[in-house]
Amino acid sequence: MATSSDASDLWVRRFHPAPQAPVRLLCLPHAGGSASYYFPVSQRLAPRVETLAVQYPGRQDRRNEPCLESVRDLADRIVEVLGPWQDKPLALFGHSLGATVAFEVALRLEARGSLPLALIASGRRAPSAPRDERVHLRDDEGLLTEIRRLDGTQSQLLEDDEIRRMVLPSIRADYKAAETYRYEPGPPLSTPVYALTGDSDPKATTDEVRAWADHTTGRFEMNVYPGGHFYLNAHAPAVTEEIAAWLVPAATAGR
Repeated sequence: MATSSDASDLWVRRFHPAPQAPVRLLCLPHAGGSASYYFPVSQRLAPRVETLAVQYPGRQDRRNEPCLESVRDLADRIVEVLGPWQDKPLALFGHSLGATVAFEVALRLEARGSLPLALIASGRRAPSAPRDERVHLRDDEGLLTEIRRLDGTQSQLLEDDEIRRMVLPSIRADYKAAETYRYEPGPPLSTPVYALTGDSDPKATTDEVRAWADHTTGRFEMNVYPGGHFYLNAHAPAVTEEIAAWLVPAATAGR
């Protein structure tokens, strides 16, 4: 039988241990993404911030596990394994699908009396700004067309038949999770929310991103970068510095 520690190791990856960091940042991937996407982020933030990256089931070293097709199921499972990482302030970062998962994780943590230091939502419209999207119902070629349109880092890799067969199931499951999610109105978070987006993101207008302000009674900030859905690939140094500037002072203020 797997222990809670085993489960945590399966879900949460720590690429650059930083025991002296005053804060941890839990990063949640986009649709089709994996923990390794955040390796460069972890490298840039260490040792100021210790980065943790979530590995969803159904990809890379978890490819033989069934994918989860619901944002709430992902959030439930992630919250279950966070205990070992909550001995210091914990902030949440999610890109695209990951931002919605991070929001649901934040709701669960607050309900348990464990407020995240911050929720950083990247490249995702607010939970209260849904769209009727059905990419997950397309055939494989239709799914690939959408990925190419967004210019994700996987686009070129997916030209390889073997890689495509390996990763398309997890991409489809993640799209289903993102597209079938519907926000259930309730009390807003107390956690500060910082929203980041690209000015030409086809998946999220600036107004849809600005609506994140409605989901917190805490501080809200929004920064817009040049670029599309994966704006952060081109602006990673600036984004990571911005994250550090938000988190480190907040984590050390209570010392």
